[in-house]
Amino acid sequence: MGSQEFDGLKLNLMKNNRRNFIRSVSMAGIGVVGANALVSCKNESSSVAGAEPGTPVKDDGKQIFNMSGYAAPALETVRVGFIGLGMRGPAAVGRIRLIEGVEIKGLCDLVHEKVEKAKKILEDTTHTPDTYSGSEEVWKEMCDRDDIDLIYIATPWALHTPMAVYAMEAGKHVAVEVPAAKTIDECWQLVETSEKTKKHCMMLENCCYDFFELLTLNMARQGFFGDIIHGEGAYIHDLVGLNFNKETGYEDMWRLKENATRNGSLYPTHGLGPICQVMDINRGDNMDYLTSLSTNDFTMQQKAMELAKEDPFFQEYTNAAFRGNMNTTLVKTKKGKSIMIQHDVSSPRPYSRIHLVSGTKGIARKWPEPSRVATGHSWFTEEEMKALEEQYTPKIVKKVGEMAKKVGGHGGMDFIMDWRLIDCLRNGLPLDQDVYDAALWSAVAPLSEQSVANRSQSIDVPDFTRGSWESNAPVDISLEKGATTGVNMSVLG
Repeated sequence: MGSQEFDGLKLNLMKNNRRNFIRSVSMAGIGVVGANALVSCKNESSSVAGAEPGTPVKDDGKQIFNMSGYAAPALETVRVGFIGLGMRGPAAVGRIRLIEGVEIKGLCDLVHEKVEKAKKILEDTTHTPDTYSGSEEVWKEMCDRDDIDLIYIATPWALHTPMAVYAMEAGKHVAVEVPAAKTIDECWQLVETSEKTKKHCMMLENCCYDFFELLTLNMARQGFFGDIIHGEGAYIHDLVGLNFNKETGYEDMWRLKENATRNGSLYPTHGLGPICQVMDINRGDNMDYLTSLSTNDFTMQQKAMELAKEDPFFQEYTNAAFRGNMNTTLVKTKKGKSIMIQHDVSSPRPYSRIHLVSGTKGIARKWPEPSRVATGHSWFTEEEMKALEEQYTPKIVKKVGEMAKKVGGHGGMDFIMDWRLIDCLRNGLPLDQDVYDAALWSAVAPLSEQSVANRSQSIDVPDFTRGSWESNAPVDISLEKGATTGVNMSVLG
C-alpha cells in the first residue's frame, strides 16, 4: 500500500483506571472522518500487560446498565437522519419512506451529488429532509439536532463506531451497518456508550430477517431441533470484480484496502447473527473461545498485478499482503455448543451463507439451495417442507413478508428489518439486536485476525454483557406486543 494510506495516526491507549488494565492499540493510516470517506486503519491486537501478544482484553469492570431487554420510551413518530448515501444508504432511504410513523429529517454524505440523488427518492412523499454534504465532519451537525431520534449509518466500516458513539452521546438511537466495529476497543466503546446513554445501538444485520432464518429461529423456539448442538454460517460471495472496480465500486477503494491489510474473518456477521439468535448467544449462552485459520491468497494479488499492467492506479496493490481466500473460524460456547463461520469474497464460488442448525432432534440447512430440513438420514420432501413452513412461519413474516418481497432489498429481508426496528421504537419495545450483539458479532473479525496471526491459537472471547448473558431473555419474535406500524405501499406505484 502507498504511504498516503498509512501516514497520519499513531494512537496509544494508556491505563484505563476503571477497568485496571493496559491496552495498546496501533492504528496506521487515516483519511477523513466523514460520510463515505475512507479511514484506513489496521489494528494490532489489544493486549493485557504481561500477556502474550494477541491476548484479548479480559474486562473486569461492572456493567453500567443492562441494555438487553431494555425498552426505551415509545416514540409516536421516529425522526430519522441518514449518514452515508453510497452503496447501502439510498436503498434504506427508499424503504424507510414507506413506513408510517416516520419522518426523514436529514440526508448526509460527503459527496453532494449522492445527497441530491437520495433526495429525489423522496419526491412525491411528505418527507422534506435537510441535506448535509461537502465537509468531512458535517454529519456531526445532523447528529447534534434536537429533532432527530434515530441516526442510520451506512458508511465505510472504519467510520461506524466513531459515528455511532457520537450519535448516542448526542442523545440519538443508532442503527449501524455491519460490522459495527473493527477493533475490540471499539466494541467496548459501543457497549459502554449505549449503557451510559441508554440509547439503542442496533447493528443492521439484515440476514437475521431472511425468511428461512426466521423460520428456523421459530422452529428452535418451538423445540423442533431439540437441544442445539452445532451451527454453521458463512459469507461466501465473489466480490473481486466489485472490489477492484475503481469507477463504480466502493468509494476510494475502501473495501479493497480492508482486504489488502487484514487477514481473518473480516465480515462474519451475516452468517453468524442468525446462528447466534438460534443459540441464544448473549441470552442464555455465550461465546467462550475461538480459533481461526486462513488459506493463502491465490487470487487478489494476482488480480492486482494483471490490472497494474494496463493501469498504474493498481500498482500500489501489487505487493499488498492480501487476506487469504478462505477463512474458517470455529467457536466454542460456554454451554458446549460449536459454531463454524467461513468467509471468502475472492474465489469463484456460488453465493452461500450456509445457515446450518443442528440439534438432538433435527437439522436445517439453507445453502446450497433449496433449503432443507431433516430429522434423520433423509431430507424432507417438498410436500413435507410446505407443511413445515405452514406450521412454523413466524408471525412477523405473515404480517409483512409479502409486502417485503414487493419492496425488495435482498429479497425482502431488509424491509422486514427496517419495519421491525421502527415498530419497536414506536411501541417502546426492546430491539431484536442490542449493543451486545453488535459488539460480539463484530468482535469475531479482530479476534480471528489475532488467531490467524498466531498460528490459529485459540483466543478467549470477551464477555460484553459482563455476566448478564446468564439471565438475559431470548429474542422475542412472537409479535404479541407492538406490530402497530403501517406501511404505505402506494408510494411504490
